[in-house]
Amino acid sequence: MTLPGTAAGAALPLHGITVLSLEHAVAAPFATRQLADLGARVIKVERPGSGDFARQYDDSVNGESSYFVWLNRSKESIALDVKSEDGRKVLHELADQADVILQNLGPGAAARLGLSAEEVRARDPKKIVVSVTGWGSTGPWADRKAYDLLVQCETGLVSLTGTPDDVAKVGVSIADIAAGMYAFSGTLAALYRRQVTGEGATIEVSLFESLAEWVGQPAHFTAGAGRQPGRFGAQHATIAPYGPFAAGDGHTVLIAIQNEPEWSRFCSEVLQRPDIAEDPRFASSTQRVAHRNEVNDTITKVFATLPTPELQARLTAARIAFAGVNTIGEFLEHPILQARDRWRTVETEHGPVRALLPPIDLGVEAQMGPVPALGEHTADILTELGHDPLAFAGESEQRSEELT
Repeated sequence: MTLPGTAAGAALPLHGITVLSLEHAVAAPFATRQLADLGARVIKVERPGSGDFARQYDDSVNGESSYFVWLNRSKESIALDVKSEDGRKVLHELADQADVILQNLGPGAAARLGLSAEEVRARDPKKIVVSVTGWGSTGPWADRKAYDLLVQCETGLVSLTGTPDDVAKVGVSIADIAAGMYAFSGTLAALYRRQVTGEGATIEVSLFESLAEWVGQPAHFTAGAGRQPGRFGAQHATIAPYGPFAAGDGHTVLIAIQNEPEWSRFCSEVLQRPDIAEDPRFASSTQRVAHRNEVNDTITKVFATLPTPELQARLTAARIAFAGVNTIGEFLEHPILQARDRWRTVETEHGPVRALLPPIDLGVEAQMGPVPALGEHTADILTELGHDPLAFAGESEQRSEELT
């Protein structure tokens, strides 16, 4: 079965790989969408009637969920009542034909469906079985629910984010995204090893351990310094000056000073105050962090006299890294995305939307197929397996509670 929009076809590196995904929300769908981007056939099993509950997160994209549109292009959707005998049979037939089975169901749900890694690989050792869990499948929290913000809190990330007066969560589903990235890269590694050795793999990725890796630097800092980095809003906790400052016309520019030569050039060429670089209070990054308020006050006063074009010209000439503090609306019209031709059109059941090409550039364009309607491919997949789709027609009115 070939999805519309797969012009790259066999040129894509995962062409010929089939992924069966029992997925919902963000983490597993993010992993499988990236596999689909690279040419894999991804068959997404959904609850009849309601589907992946991310379909109902919002209705901002022509009546569809922004989460679902982002995470599910180029997939095929089959609606199955996996609690029924016939639905379970079809599920196992799909599993038998898949190279990869990836799931982020609730604790124990895959085993109840007969799709635990042990059962699957006992039948076929070449299978790659990937489980995305919240806190790990073993340990004291194996049965506890895990949502993105809960994991942000438990890893300490929220304690690092915000201002001195209040904590804040990261503005995207960072724990889910981290786990999805590791599930994706782990699957690629397992496919490579299977190609070399013929051996499949059992892979587990947890949201907690994924995000634990991502807070590695502040963890090392805290263990070494005996205190954790402070919260400084958009300023860097351990480097200064590194943060946002307002130009004279009110536009906010974030500057990033990484080393002493940059600091010297910044003082002499941007601030036009070479004496500041010689001030012993600012002689190193550690000293500048200790005297952050004085550094910031000096920069704020000079920047307030400069309109944005002049400030940017000085920063560019001094080879100082800087960026505009953009809104998402400004990001959508970013000149880099336009100049590098990163936008494509992806179809949905309610019309086309713009979507960015994935950041991995392999010299052949990624698959950017449609976002499937719930159960859109059910009849085709059943026919492909040799079943009469009419025999399953009643299932569209039922709900499978196993997929939770």
